[in-house]
Amino acid sequence: MSTALLNASGLHKSYAETPVLHGVDLRVDDGEFVAVMGPSGSGKSTLLHCIAGLDELDAGAVWLDETDLTELARDQLADARRERMGFVFQQPTLLRDLSLLDNIVLTSSLDGIGTSRQRRERAEALLSRAGIGDLGARMPTEVSGGELQRAGICRAMMRSPRILFCDEPTGALNSTAATAVLDLLVELNSEGTALLVVTHDATVAARADRVVFMIDGRVAQQLWLGETRDPVAAVAATMRHVGV
Repeated sequence: MSTALLNASGLHKSYAETPVLHGVDLRVDDGEFVAVMGPSGSGKSTLLHCIAGLDELDAGAVWLDETDLTELARDQLADARRERMGFVFQQPTLLRDLSLLDNIVLTSSLDGIGTSRQRRERAEALLSRAGIGDLGARMPTEVSGGELQRAGICRAMMRSPRILFCDEPTGALNSTAATAVLDLLVELNSEGTALLVVTHDATVAARADRVVFMIDGRVAQQLWLGETRDPVAAVAATMRHVGV
C-alpha cells in the first residue's frame, strides 16, 4: 500500500467573497507524480498555492507527513517550506544580479546549511545533471528561458525536498525547452521526489502517475495512467469529456 506524503481535505478558499475552492480533497503519495489540469479560473493554481502554504485557506486541513500545515505558526510554516518543499513557477524568480550558481546556493547560504564548499559542490552537481553544468557563471539574462527554468529547478532541489510544487513549469517555453524541463522533473521524480504539477499541457500531464481534473473549484475527475499505452491520447480524451 502506498504511503501518503501529502493529504489535503475539505479545502475552501474565497477571494473577495468569490468562492474559488469548494471542499477539495487531494492526496499525493510518497514519490508520486500528480498533475492538475483545468480551464482558467478552475482553481488549480489556487489549490497548489493553498496546499503549499503560499496562500491562506478559509477552511480545511493539509497534512505533510505527520504535520498539519494549517496549524503551524507563520515561522514554523516557513521552516517546513524551506526544509521539505521546493517550488517551480512559470517565470523563474532568479535574481538578475547574481550568477546562476550564486542564485542556487543563496538560500542555503542564508540558512547556514553546510559549508561554502559543500553548497557550491551541491549546486554544481545539480547544474550538471540538469544539462547546464557549463552555465553556472552566466547571469540570468545570458541564458535561454529553458536554461533559466532548469536552473530554477536546481535551486528548488538544493535541500532535497520531499515534494516539488510546480505551477505551469513549461508554460512559457517552446517545445524543445519544455521537453528538457519535463525530462528533468521526471528524472527527479524517478529518484523519489514527489511532484504536484499544475499544467494546461496534455503532454506534461501524460508523464504523471495520476491526473486530477478541476472544474469550478472542484475535482471533477481523476485519471490513473499506469500502463496506459497512449497516455497523451488518454489525457486529451478525458479533457474533452470533462470540458477542460
